[in-house]
Amino acid sequence: MGAVLFFLLLSAIYTRAAAQQRNSTITLGSSLTPTTNSAWPSPSGLFAFGFYQQGNGYAVGIFLAGIPEKTVVWTANRDNPPVTGNVSLLLTRDGWLNLRPPQGQDINIVNLAEPASSASMLDSGNFVLYNSNRKIIWQSFDYPTDTILPGQRLTNGKELFSSASESDHSTGIFRLKMQSDGHLVQYPVNTPDTATYSYWASGTAGVGKNVTLNFADDGLLYLLNSNVSLKNISTGGFPKDGRINLMKIDTDEFAFVNPGNWTSGCERNFTAQSCKSVDGDSKYTMKAVENTWWEDVSYSVLSVTTREDCEKACMEDCNCEAALLFADRSCRKQRLPLKYGRRLLSDSTIAFIKVGTSTSIMDGVPVDQYSKERKKELRTDILIVSVLLLGFAFLVLAVAGVLIYRNHVWAYKKISENGNVELCEDVAPRSFTYAELQQVTNGFKEEVGRGAFGTVYKGTIPKNQKVVAVKRLEKLLAEGEREFQTEMKVIGKTHHRNLVRLLGYCLDGPNRLLVYEYMSNGSLADILLTADTQPSWDERVGIARDIARGILYLHEECETQIIHCDIKPQNILMDEYRCAKISDFGLAKLLKQDQTNTFTGIRGTRGYVAPEWHRKLPVTVKADIYSFGIVLLEIICCRKSVDWSLSEDEAVLEDWVYFCFEAGQLGKLVGDEAVDKQKLERMVKIGIWCIQDEPSLRPSMKKVLLMLEGTVDIPTPPGPTSFLSAI
Repeated sequence: MGAVLFFLLLSAIYTRAAAQQRNSTITLGSSLTPTTNSAWPSPSGLFAFGFYQQGNGYAVGIFLAGIPEKTVVWTANRDNPPVTGNVSLLLTRDGWLNLRPPQGQDINIVNLAEPASSASMLDSGNFVLYNSNRKIIWQSFDYPTDTILPGQRLTNGKELFSSASESDHSTGIFRLKMQSDGHLVQYPVNTPDTATYSYWASGTAGVGKNVTLNFADDGLLYLLNSNVSLKNISTGGFPKDGRINLMKIDTDEFAFVNPGNWTSGCERNFTAQSCKSVDGDSKYTMKAVENTWWEDVSYSVLSVTTREDCEKACMEDCNCEAALLFADRSCRKQRLPLKYGRRLLSDSTIAFIKVGTSTSIMDGVPVDQYSKERKKELRTDILIVSVLLLGFAFLVLAVAGVLIYRNHVWAYKKISENGNVELCEDVAPRSFTYAELQQVTNGFKEEVGRGAFGTVYKGTIPKNQKVVAVKRLEKLLAEGEREFQTEMKVIGKTHHRNLVRLLGYCLDGPNRLLVYEYMSNGSLADILLTADTQPSWDERVGIARDIARGILYLHEECETQIIHCDIKPQNILMDEYRCAKISDFGLAKLLKQDQTNTFTGIRGTRGYVAPEWHRKLPVTVKADIYSFGIVLLEIICCRKSVDWSLSEDEAVLEDWVYFCFEAGQLGKLVGDEAVDKQKLERMVKIGIWCIQDEPSLRPSMKKVLLMLEGTVDIPTPPGPTSFLSAI
């Protein structure tokens, strides 16, 4: 009856609003939060797209906003857990609809083939995204969840999936499919589209192929290529007739997996240590339920001759909780929880359910007396066994001591000989021996990079064939063994999509090696300076944002603040998707103080080192901001910061950029490339602000990221002081 009222109310409201169907435009840069502006309404206020309360958190979806109770009709990422109140939903300036947590990576709300230019929440309940030609590139009507609205179609092959409950809109256990044969059929999820598994069908076969279910304005459902009106669908919902509640079989033993939610199935409300008692007597008996079967997957199928054989097979198997005996004499064993139960009087299938015994007499003796006698026997047995075990324990301790010592001494050798080098990223970083890494790198044969800290080799973990990069440090370390391990664990705790992940390390005598995830596209320097791989303008903007997010995490968001001290294109690596990731972060803390000069800019050459390094002033996170600014200018222009093969005016990039900025000739920086002038000017301004001589004038990395995302205005920067030209 509730379903009837809902559809009648929905149809009436829709009829009122349809006469003046309008749309409201949601522009790029618009955002929502769960606790303030939580939704984008349709023009009439009938529907809204945004956050709604789900349990103790929030979900994103479409709901009826024109009635007191928010009735949800569509849910995004419905099987993801609810989010907290500090997330935001953005139609980003580059055209993606994302859910953004305070930390970590954006989550796609919808999958788009191209960026959107705007969006609308229509009075029909349809949320749409448009491209720059005002063409619809995505709409919620094409991806129904558990509800079909007036004007919406369920086309051939599409399905509705039930919700787990009224308050939890995650995928439930039923699906309603519009089949090509004209049948609208309800099945359990994860079952074939065959009559055996159908719970309900519309009985509309023979109306032709490629049928479509349409929810019309009169509140009824129609098949578009027939005259069959499926009125019963609009009032019935998902039928529950015929389902079997295992609770009714034995109320004292079974309980719902999730209290209050029958769709989750039933399980035992206690845990038995064994399916048999100490003396071999069974703790269970089998209860038969005629004309009943469950559609859950069986883990074992036997051929038997009698029902007693099937009962016995389940009784003797501690993993078996139920057995189904079919007409073909096949006996199928199943575990709990059981779902999708069906009772059909015309079906001869018998279900045998294993239930606990409630016998009060054992072998003709009352249970209490029987238990006391058993306890006396056990005490005598325990005393004898204890004396024997006590004497044996001393022998075991001596043998164990020898074995533990031997295992400790030869463990690494055995691992190396057997090739059992395994990498577990969940507990990274793990400690390797030098011999293990020799095996991983095949004797350090394939060199893939060389830098100030040492040489990088490509390797493969034999156990899981994971490709890794192994860096052999070639400089003396200031820290001792304990300090080195501590620093490795600190660095290993940094997990961010824009940082190269440290997977392990080696501290073996004088050998110091680091094991990183392997970046298949090399460094940023490789792609910037190679004509065939130079990124497009949009890719360059994305790379700059990736680097900024990684530095922001090091400066403000990780457990221990890390100043990189060596931001440059060679230390920015590109993964298989050309996502930029920062490497070698935190290593400066492990090196001697005077060693920083070994990787700063050479005297007389423009580099990436902030002026305060050479002035022996205190170094803060602003040193990384300066280096980022130089890298940003290199990304914009796809060239080195210093190139003496060019004319004197253009050789030093930061001077050349500021000259073009003042002269209003920024087009010279990108040559003939078609680039949005406003975006180019914005990027150049950010770079100039970052390379200011005074650290106090440089913005924080959080401010830099906001500038790159276009959410804050950028004032005109002063000219940077050229430190290297003055020395």
